[in-house]
Amino acid sequence: MDDKLSIRVNVADRYYPLKVERDNEERIRKAARMINEKVLQYKQRYSDKDVQDFLAMASLQYVIKLNEDEEKLVTDKLPESLRELVRKIDDVLGEKE
Repeated sequence: MDDKLSIRVNVADRYYPLKVERDNEERIRKAARMINEKVLQYKQRYSDKDVQDFLAMASLQYVIKLNEDEEKLVTDKLPESLRELVRKIDDVLGEKE
């Protein structure tokens, strides 16, 4: 049985047809809601911009947050010995450049 679901997702007043795993449907819809909320915030704050600008600013904000969270996860979870190995590898790779 095909576990794919056809949905339409609204992002910035445009609808996108997607075929998604059933398990991912709510995650995708939540992501679209978050984007739409952020775009709306930018629309209310900056009336002289267009939707493309709002999407770009929202994307940038979410990717910055994602990067911060990934960096925090790495530094919080890696034991010091592994961090030292990563530093040594970085040093060796830096010497070859």
